[in-house]
Amino acid sequence: MNTFLKNLGLILIVLGAVALIACFFTGNVNNNGILASSVAAIIVGIIVHIVLNKRITE
Repeated sequence: MNTFLKNLGLILIVLGAVALIACFFTGNVNNNGILASSVAAIIVGIIVHIVLNKRITE
């Protein structure tokens, strides 16, 4: 379980980046809802990664 929690931030960052790349290739760059949620996933992923890696030590 600790391994999953340590990688949760990275997973969120990758999912946000994949969503942004998918929007670019489909030409759906004018949909602010998708773009905002992707950026929010990246920002939350960065915060989660920092916080959880400080708290979880093996």
